[in-house]
Amino acid sequence: MRLIDLPKILDERGNLSFVEELTQIPFEIERVYWIYDVPGGERRGGHAYRENQEFIIALSGSFDVLLDNGNERKVFSLNRSYYGVYVPKGVWREMNNFSTNSVALIMSSTPYSKADYIYNYEEFLQYAAAKTQSGPDKPKQV
Repeated sequence: MRLIDLPKILDERGNLSFVEELTQIPFEIERVYWIYDVPGGERRGGHAYRENQEFIIALSGSFDVLLDNGNERKVFSLNRSYYGVYVPKGVWREMNNFSTNSVALIMSSTPYSKADYIYNYEEFLQYAAAKTQSGPDKPKQV
């Protein structure tokens, strides 16, 4: 759970940033999706993944990403397209406070699988506690 600065190429005609799998982000990209037209006051996410990792960028506008590893919660405010937040597997994720016309770009390490999702927060806490007790693949600290 951390912010990652992306390369930023400055140009008087407009700036350019990019992301490469296994370079700026620590996984191979299997799926890309984006969230847009989020009505005021709505939130997205509210789940964790058992296997999937994500990298989230605010391509336009701004929004907050709340990450919770079962021990600590941290909020990342994304409002620039030259950095993003890395979300390891086994971390609860919520997105809220979307500004007008914001666009969230999400790169994922796995294809979509409904079975990978944990939607119930209490179930997530039990999952996180079990992973912490099991050892080396425990949730990462904030």
